[in-house]
Amino acid sequence: MRFSTSFLDEIRDRVPISQVVGQRVTFDKRKTNAARGDYWACCPFHGEKSPSFHCEDRKGRYHCFGCGVSGDHFRFLTELDGMSFPEAVERVAEMAGVPMPARDPEAERKEKERASLTDVMEMATGFFQDNLQGHGGAEARAYLRGRGISSATQQAFRLGFAPDSRNGLKEFLAGKGVGKGQIEACGLVRHGPDIPVSYDWFRGRIMFPIEDVRGRVIAFGGRALSSDVPAKYMNSPDTELFHKGRVLYNHARARKAARGGPVVAVEGYMDVIALAQVGVENAVAPLGTALTEHQLELLWRMTGEPVLCFDGDEAGLRAAWRAAEMALPMVQAGRTLRFALLPQGKDPDDLVREAGREAFDALVAEARPLADILWMRETSGRVFDTPERRAELEQNLRALSGRIRDESVRRHYAQELRERVQTFFGAAQQRRRGGERGFGGKQQGRPGAAAGRLAVSESLARSGLVRSAGGHMSLREAAIMVALVNHPALIDEHFDAVEMMALASAELVRLRSALLDALAHGVAHEREALREALDAAGAGGALEQAEMLVRRANQWPALPDAALEDAREAFLQTLHLHRSAGFLHKELKVAEQALANEPTEENYRHLVEIQAELRNVQATEALIEGFGLLSGRAGRS
Repeated sequence: MRFSTSFLDEIRDRVPISQVVGQRVTFDKRKTNAARGDYWACCPFHGEKSPSFHCEDRKGRYHCFGCGVSGDHFRFLTELDGMSFPEAVERVAEMAGVPMPARDPEAERKEKERASLTDVMEMATGFFQDNLQGHGGAEARAYLRGRGISSATQQAFRLGFAPDSRNGLKEFLAGKGVGKGQIEACGLVRHGPDIPVSYDWFRGRIMFPIEDVRGRVIAFGGRALSSDVPAKYMNSPDTELFHKGRVLYNHARARKAARGGPVVAVEGYMDVIALAQVGVENAVAPLGTALTEHQLELLWRMTGEPVLCFDGDEAGLRAAWRAAEMALPMVQAGRTLRFALLPQGKDPDDLVREAGREAFDALVAEARPLADILWMRETSGRVFDTPERRAELEQNLRALSGRIRDESVRRHYAQELRERVQTFFGAAQQRRRGGERGFGGKQQGRPGAAAGRLAVSESLARSGLVRSAGGHMSLREAAIMVALVNHPALIDEHFDAVEMMALASAELVRLRSALLDALAHGVAHEREALREALDAAGAGGALEQAEMLVRRANQWPALPDAALEDAREAFLQTLHLHRSAGFLHKELKVAEQALANEPTEENYRHLVEIQAELRNVQATEALIEGFGLLSGRAGRS
C-alpha cells in the first residue's frame, strides 16, 4: 500500500522520534537535554559502552556516530524490529492516534501529481528569483533595501519578483516543457471558461515563496509595487498543494529554530523576515487572514504555549480577542496561548528596526496569558457602577470559562476569574466608602476616553496582575516612577507597560495608582498639575521618598532637569531591566520547585542557567547605578 506524503508527515509530526526510539533504548541522563528534544543513548544497532546514538525531536531523525546508521521513525522500526514499512507506519499512526487510511487508487494518483506539481513550483520560484536580480527587478530591490532587508536575507527566504507581464511566467514554464494543465493546477495563471487565454496570476509584485512543513514551495504571496492595484498583498489560490487556512508562513524554519521552545505568530511576511534578520527565527505568520483553528493546531504541535503577537492598535486588539475566543474551547493543561501586544502604531518590523532585537525579546518575555486577554476584553472601557452591570460581568465571565472543554482547566479558569471579580469589586466598594471619585463615580475631563482608561487601569492594578504586597523601595522601581512624574509624556507613550508593571513596594503601588487616576482625569499632562494631584491623593510622601532615593544615586535622567530624549532612553533601559529581572525571578521559582520535585541533572542545569542570566541582569544594573554615582562625583568635583 502506498501512503500519501501528507499522511506520513502528519503522523511523524504528532509523535516525537524520542518516543519511538525510547521504547527500545535507555537515554543517557548526563548527555540528554529533554527540554531541547535532544537525546543520547548507547546504539541499539551495535554494541557500545558510551552513548554515541543521537536522536533529535525537532528534526525527527536519529544518527549513530559510531556505526553511522541514521533514519526516521519508520526506518528505526523496519531496521531494528524487522517490521515491514506498512507495519511501521501502522505502529506510528497508532501512537499518533490517527486512523490508517483505506487504500485509495485515486488518492495515490493524486499524490503522484502533487509530486510533479512541487517540481513546477520550484521552477517558478527560480524564475521569480532570477527576475528580482535582473534588470527588471531594480524597483523591487530598491523597495527591499528601503525596508532594511539584506541580500543574504532575500536569498534565505528565496524572495523574487514577478514581472509586470501577462505571460512572462507562463511562457518560461512552457519553454521548460511544463504542460498547460500543470501550470493551471499550481494556481500560477488565471484561467476558466470566461477567460479565452490564461494569463499570469502574479504581475508586478515582490514574491514570497510559501513552503510546507518539509520546506517545499507550495504557493506564493505577492506584494504589489504599484499603489494603483486594489490588493496590496495577494496569495496563490487554493490548489491541490495549498489551502490557505492550513499553512503557516515560515513553518519549517521556525520549527527547527524553536527546538520545542517558544514560537511567535506575527501578522505578516515582512514581520517574519525582519525578525529573522535580527536572529529571531522562531516566528511564523498566517497568510493574510485571521488565525484559523488548523493553524492553531500547527502552532501547538511545535510548542505548548505559542505567543501571538499583534499590532498595537484597535485592529490588533480585536484580532487578539478573536484568537482568544477561538482557542478557549481547546485549551488544556500544557496547551494554551500567550499574547504580546505591541506599542501603539508599531509592528514587529518597526520595533526591531527602531529598538533592536532586545525590545522584541522583552515584549515576548512579558506576553500576557490567555486569562488576561479575556479579562481585558470584558472590562476594557466599561464602567460597572450598578449592581446590574456587575452581575452582567460575572455572567459573561462564567459563560467564557464554561466554553472550555477540559474539565480541570475549566475549573481553574472559573476560580481565577471569580477571584479577579471579587478583588475588582472589593476595591471599588472601598473607594466608594472613602468618598473617592473614580471608577463608578463622577469624572472630570473628557468622559469617554477617561472612563475607558480608568476602568482598565484600576481593574488591572487591583486584579492580582500586579503585586501590591509591601516591600522595600528599590532604586530601579523608584527611578521608573520618578521619571514618569517628571516627564509625563512617558506615561502616555508607555501606558500599558506602566499599568501592568509588577512593583514590590506598596508605596510605589499607591503612587502608580494615583498616577493612573490623574491620567484618567486629564491632569497628567503637566508636571506641576500632576504633582498637585498626587499630593491631593496622598501619594506625595511616596514620591518624595522615591525622589530622595533617585537623587542619592544621582540617576539624573529621571529628574526634572533632564531632556526628554535622555529621560526616555534611560526609562526604556530601566524598564527592560525590570521586566527581565521579573521574568527571571518567576522562572527561578519554577526551576527551584522543579528541582525540589525531581532532582535530575537536567533540572539542575536549567536552574544554573537561570541564575547566570539573573546575575547578568543584576550586573548590568549595577554598572548603570555605578555610572550614576561616578558621574555625580565628577559633577561635584
